Amino acid sequence: MDSVEQPMEGPGDLAPRIIALGTAGGPRWWNVGEPIRRTGIATAVVVGDSFYLVDCGHGVGRRVNEAGLSLRNLRGIFLTHLHSDHTVDLGSLALFGLYELLGRTGDPVRIIGPGNRGVLPPASPRATVPPQPLAPDCPTPGTREMFDLLMRANATDLNDRIIDSLRPSPHELFTASDIEIPAGIGYHPNDSPTPEMEPFEIYRDELVTVTAILVEHPPVAPAFGFRFETAAGSVTFSGDTCYTPNMVRLARDTDLLLHEAIDFDFVEHKYADAANDGDRAARDHHYKSHTSVAGAARVAREAGARQLALHHLVPGTAKPEVWAEAGRHFDGPFFVPDDLDTIALRPALDRVGA
Repeated sequence: MDSVEQPMEGPGDLAPRIIALGTAGGPRWWNVGEPIRRTGIATAVVVGDSFYLVDCGHGVGRRVNEAGLSLRNLRGIFLTHLHSDHTVDLGSLALFGLYELLGRTGDPVRIIGPGNRGVLPPASPRATVPPQPLAPDCPTPGTREMFDLLMRANATDLNDRIIDSLRPSPHELFTASDIEIPAGIGYHPNDSPTPEMEPFEIYRDELVTVTAILVEHPPVAPAFGFRFETAAGSVTFSGDTCYTPNMVRLARDTDLLLHEAIDFDFVEHKYADAANDGDRAARDHHYKSHTSVAGAARVAREAGARQLALHHLVPGTAKPEVWAEAGRHFDGPFFVPDDLDTIALRPALDRVGA
């Protein structure tokens, strides 16, 4: 594994800094009685004074502060999918960040993520009795609906601040929208969640252009990978996915690919003596929905990515040698960043004379 590198200056000092704010995956704290070393999945793409968040895992607000970033410079939050380990602290950013964003009325932070699934996923074939869904009146809210529901759930707190302290509503400081999947590609959340397709644009400003593609993370759908293009290079995020050609397409010639990885030896150890259908179904999920260390390296290699970093690590407590296998399958610079590490889009050597 290469050491994490500091970014070089780029055009107009706008060379992006990629900060791994949180590097663990899964709806767990992964502390096992010890101080938490890896918090929930979240990454900052920093361009000049501005930054963009990809996912909002547990602890993201604290990590933003520790990274020296100011929420007043946050332009957008991009959610790869709506599993809780990627969204759990979206509400806290809006609630606790209210005071840092007082000057952003009229210039709200964009929240962009998957829309309403529209249909429940099929039940696990291991189910003996059909499970009953939560909130049957609204069982699959998308990003826009989810943000509204989170703010409604905190209306007591927010109305105290709006009425008594004369603070703005979070809806003045944030605006949430759903990603519209291109028509005609054959997408269906259950029957065809990852059709072959080309990346499509979901956001643009003077600093970045963000494109998305559907990735395969059953049963959740839609699930997206994202690519950020800047004047000084590109960074691509897999989100949660098993190996899919769509990710290779999105990551083609990217300067840095951040890809999820799971240790399947951990999965086998954890569920080796699975005695109930719930544990067996959880094991099934990991195999159909996630990527091995070697699989992540395969995506980077086939895409011609210049660098590979593993994150969304499951388990978040694994020793470094578990992830080192990727370096045996990928010839370029390879990193396993800790929380708050920074990675340059390309090795400093590649930029000499550029």
